[in-house]
Amino acid sequence: MQEDFLHYIWKYKAFDSANLKTTNGQPIVIKNLGQHNFNSGPDFFNSQLIIAEQLWAGNVEIHLKSSDWYVHNHERDKAYDNVILHVVWEHDSDIFRKDNTLIPTLELKPYVDVSLLYNYKSLIKSKSWINCEKDFGDVDDFTLNNWLERLYFERLQRKSNSINELLRQSQNNWESVLFKLLLKNFGLNVNSEAMLSLGKSIDYSIIRKVRNNCQDFEALLFGQAGLLEVDSEELYVANLKERYTFLKHKYQLTNQGVIPLQFFRLRPPNFPTIRLSQVVNLYNIEDNLFSKIISLQKKDDFYCLFKVGVTDYWKSHYTFSKESTSSNKLLTKSFIDLLIINTIIPIKFAYANSQGKFIEEELLSIIKSLNVEKNSVVDKFFKLRTFDHNACNSQSLLQLKQEYCDKNKCLQCAIGNNLITKN
Repeated sequence: MQEDFLHYIWKYKAFDSANLKTTNGQPIVIKNLGQHNFNSGPDFFNSQLIIAEQLWAGNVEIHLKSSDWYVHNHERDKAYDNVILHVVWEHDSDIFRKDNTLIPTLELKPYVDVSLLYNYKSLIKSKSWINCEKDFGDVDDFTLNNWLERLYFERLQRKSNSINELLRQSQNNWESVLFKLLLKNFGLNVNSEAMLSLGKSIDYSIIRKVRNNCQDFEALLFGQAGLLEVDSEELYVANLKERYTFLKHKYQLTNQGVIPLQFFRLRPPNFPTIRLSQVVNLYNIEDNLFSKIISLQKKDDFYCLFKVGVTDYWKSHYTFSKESTSSNKLLTKSFIDLLIINTIIPIKFAYANSQGKFIEEELLSIIKSLNVEKNSVVDKFFKLRTFDHNACNSQSLLQLKQEYCDKNKCLQCAIGNNLITKN
């Protein structure tokens, strides 16, 4: 038994409330269970109860045992002076206020259905990949689909919080935030933080000034990333070094704090040299990238927007001084899908929130039009039951696993609630 389970029982009134009585026999009628408090202080605020025909308004504290009140030193804390009911699983001691008046106590154990307790214990004690693995397929589609949709927007909100922090650091410059996010997600998992640190090392006002000159732009990014520290006699490399030296002096740049980019275990199309050149080309072609992203609403429109490749030198190179078969190295649709999932939709969501607009249906339409992501977590969920093969479900399942399953938050999960309350 965990105290969180008692919070759950009280919050959702998962007990027989028809004939409640305190431990000394006084009848209790619940008018308002109160608001769940997740911070310090009593567990539920602003509860309303009728105890022995007297209406009380105040707070409710919950413990496994009555004596836990003294174990937690609540008798010394003024925050607990307004507790009107002490809810416990097992009553083992009377509890008194500072003025020696008795705090009414409700022992929940006799009022809780044994099947609820059995289902809870079975779920929490599971040793499976996720607690509900053996019963996951039994949850009804309505409950599951509604929960997954809510989880998707939880995930979006979490990403939005990171965007808002970047916005604060950029003095509310959305173009600057977009540039940093794109760099981060062009780096994929291996180089995401390194690419983000690169973006943070350059004020966006400088990007505006160099974006229309591809060699200046490449010199700036490659130089700041430390990629120009190579021995090469190629004219292109020499030009980049010369241009970067000029730009570094002109704009008083420093790359201290920029995380080194990695090439190890990456396929050549994902080399940071290629990804940076694609970013340069994208910004060289598109003048109002942020405005276009905010205005576009369909997957195919984003495929057109991001149909870019590399600059001339990188058509025949993956690294400096080593030639390869020439190709445009266009962004693939699968890569653009990742940009839509991790950059486009989150920034559209954050921007809409900042404007007081609700575009949830638009975002759902976009994310559900994308193919499901392939990774081990999503694959395991798909083995437990069938889902629609779209990116909304894969994002939601990742949120479910990371924020609920891995943290044993079954009581805060609609799937866990469904399984706990089943007959």
